[in-house]
Amino acid sequence: MSDRPVEQEVPAAPRPGGLGLGSIILLTCIVVIAVVVGIQLARQGQTQPTSGPAPDFSLTLLDGGQIRLSDLKGSVVVVNFWASWCVPCRDEAPALQAVWERYRNQGVIMLGVAYTDTERGARAFMAEYGMTYPNGLDIGTRISEMYNITGVPETFIIDRNGEVARFFMVALTEDRLAAELDAVLQGST
Repeated sequence: MSDRPVEQEVPAAPRPGGLGLGSIILLTCIVVIAVVVGIQLARQGQTQPTSGPAPDFSLTLLDGGQIRLSDLKGSVVVVNFWASWCVPCRDEAPALQAVWERYRNQGVIMLGVAYTDTERGARAFMAEYGMTYPNGLDIGTRISEMYNITGVPETFIIDRNGEVARFFMVALTEDRLAAELDAVLQGST
């Protein structure tokens, strides 16, 4: 053992004038996580609709339009719940856009529902990934609650009759989503 004094690093005093950007980002992340966990705890015991009629909703799109799910009967609809702060959603976004481009002329409609997100965050995410299919914010988590989602991404494929044909609780690849759409389009739900 040495008689030398041990040097200890003294933490810097906080700067006057409020919180730094890092602290604000950290607090924002904590709030988002708390909201998501709170919603999940409130929904314990509930499950997502995996068959039967898809819950109907109206979505105000970020381009200013309005779309109602029941008005899309006759088309196959992919409803994807996502968020700009969701890491798996970033992996999934290019696949969704590619599938939209590939299937949009085959009677498939893609709808993005931004979950607990801000308009600014959602728009930046959409621009980053070149998302051109209809997207809107789930104001007050109204739509998410109807579908009992427990996190993002979650995706529902709704058949031409307005019935839930497929449900996914994971980020989808282009090949997986295309295969599932092919099956639904061919009528084998």
